[in-house]
Amino acid sequence: MEWIEADTTATVSLWINGEPHSLSIDPRVTLLDALREHLHLTGTKKGCDHGQCGACTVLVNGRRINSCLSLAMAHQGDQVLTIEGVGSPASLHPLQAAFVEHDGFQCGYCTPGQICSAIGMLGEVRDGWPSHVTDDLDHAAGLDGHEVRERMSGNICRCSAYPNIVRAILSCADTDTGELA
Repeated sequence: MEWIEADTTATVSLWINGEPHSLSIDPRVTLLDALREHLHLTGTKKGCDHGQCGACTVLVNGRRINSCLSLAMAHQGDQVLTIEGVGSPASLHPLQAAFVEHDGFQCGYCTPGQICSAIGMLGEVRDGWPSHVTDDLDHAAGLDGHEVRERMSGNICRCSAYPNIVRAILSCADTDTGELA
């Protein structure tokens, strides 16, 4: 019996950090692997590869997702923001500066996902999305340590820098609106 190999590539067009990219990839490639292996954007980390740790968190059309659980092909035309597009060494994003100021990282492996998740989380607060611990579902605005811990619970820090991460987020967020202060 002769093995016949079918063409297993498809083209997907994405906007990554504000720039257009067209990739010819296997349709089974995750967004995480497309970023890391095809575009060499290695800031987004592969932690558990099962959607349990949050190290791979990126923003797609302004909403946070675990890129290890999402196929790149599902994001045709989408705007994807990775940690490489958040700030630069010369001009840190306010959350990046707060993580440095409040020692919100130890080994730093989870930090890109934590920062992308925090940006998305603040957008959710700004838009009035309730969390599991929100007291008043009709008025979900408001941010305190309890609310931040709940909303960031999908992002694991193996070094346990959680108190510093919460302080970093609260230090640069308007706790009433979720906007960056």
